[in-house]
Amino acid sequence: MTAIFEKPSNDERQHLKALFVKGRVDGQPISKVLIDGGATINIMPYVVYRKLGKGYLDLTKTDMMLKDFEGNVSPVKGAICVELTIGDKTLPMTFFVMNGKGVYNLLLGRDWIHANCCIPSTMHECLVQWVGVSVSKRNP
Repeated sequence: MTAIFEKPSNDERQHLKALFVKGRVDGQPISKVLIDGGATINIMPYVVYRKLGKGYLDLTKTDMMLKDFEGNVSPVKGAICVELTIGDKTLPMTFFVMNGKGVYNLLLGRDWIHANCCIPSTMHECLVQWVGVSVSKRNP
C-alpha cells in the first residue's frame, strides 16, 4: 500500500507548528504527544508518569544521562515499557522517564516512528501509518 503527499499551497506551509497527536498509554488518554523525528528515544516526563499511576517499582533502573532543551545534563529516573496506542495501532513501547519541563506529555522519537512503520510530516501536519495492509492518516 502506498501513501502520497500532495504539494501544499503557500498558505498551508506558512507555519512552524510541531506535530502533536493524541493517544493512549495502557488505555489512559494522553494529549500533547509530540512526534519528533530528530529525537532518538521516547521520553515521558516524570509528572506524566505519576499521573498514570505508576510508582517507583514500575521503573527499570538505568544509568543513562540525557540533555534537556536547555542543554543541562540530567539522569534518567528509569525506563518503563507500556502499551501505546496512536490511532488504531497499539504497540509495546519503552519510554525513558526523566524530570524536565516540556510542552509535551510524551515525546516519540525515531524509535517509535520506525517501530510503528509511519511517516510523520510536520509540513502536512499529519501522521501516515500502516495498520495491517491499510493506510491511516491522522491529523492533530
